[in-house]
Amino acid sequence: MGKNKDFRSLVASPLKLKMFFLKKMPMGFISGLRVTSIDQKHASVSVPYNYLTQNPFRSMYFAVQSMAAELSSGVLAISEVRSASKPVSMLVLDMKAQFSKKAKTKVVFTCNDGEAIARAIQKAVETDEGQTVTITSTGVDQKGEVVSTFQFTWTFKTKSSGSK
Repeated sequence: MGKNKDFRSLVASPLKLKMFFLKKMPMGFISGLRVTSIDQKHASVSVPYNYLTQNPFRSMYFAVQSMAAELSSGVLAISEVRSASKPVSMLVLDMKAQFSKKAKTKVVFTCNDGEAIARAIQKAVETDEGQTVTITSTGVDQKGEVVSTFQFTWTFKTKSSGSK
């Protein structure tokens, strides 16, 4: 549980999060992603609407939205993987998206599926069998309107000591 808390404190610190992005996810740094909240059940990630995140149609580029949405579930997964009793690999297997409105302001993506992610990781550790879980991340603009909804299918598998 200590590593789990350590990771959540890392993403809660603006300076530490910027350093993490620079080292592990430079596009997150460039686009201005911010983890605005995280606990065991939920995580929210904001992304600004600006010159770097816009498309030619004066709205937020879909790939930027995808990156922020994925991170809202990814920080939950990383937090759980880091506290697992065995090393666990994680990978996005599938993604589906629906866009319901042009994103023309800052958007906050929230994933409320932390418990499902934790259960999948725990089952992978207990059974040494790969597990998949499909989660949802919803993006809301500054008016409180849903602009996009993403579904990510994550896979979790324990790493064997003999694997490459």
